[in-house]
Amino acid sequence: MQEFLEVGQIINTFGIKGFVKVYPYTDDIKRFDDLKKVYINNKLEKKELEIQEVKYHKNMVLIKFKGIDKLEDAENLRNHYILIDRKDSKPLDEDTYFIVDLLGLEVYTDEGKLLGKLDDIFNTGSNDIYVVKDELGKQLLLPAIKDVIKKIDIKNKKIIVHLLNGLI
Repeated sequence: MQEFLEVGQIINTFGIKGFVKVYPYTDDIKRFDDLKKVYINNKLEKKELEIQEVKYHKNMVLIKFKGIDKLEDAENLRNHYILIDRKDSKPLDEDTYFIVDLLGLEVYTDEGKLLGKLDDIFNTGSNDIYVVKDELGKQLLLPAIKDVIKKIDIKNKKIIVHLLNGLI
């Protein structure tokens, strides 16, 4: 399991006092209120920053980091990802998983046929869509609903699905 979880991406600056605008990757946008420190990652390096203030604006999170006091400083953080240590994550509800823990799991039908590996997950608003890719690169889109996703077994790295008529 990955040690760090992405909780958002800095997409822009906000104002002139060093605030950054964050697109949240979490279902609970208010979870940023509980964070004291985060890690900023641009895929080349990861550094720890302390959160000074959090505000919310139009489904976005506005964060002021300690020591980032000017527009120019905030501009340097654009397109960086915000990560937290897994131990700082909130407990998940039953049958809820971190996306990073699902990606790469093998997907089998309830009849035992291997369909491929979970390659991506899209959120459509009403439910997620699981993108399963086989060894030839062919994709299968599965709605993440109880009628289709029968069992997720993180320990054994496997998902069991029931294919409804019309899915293939």
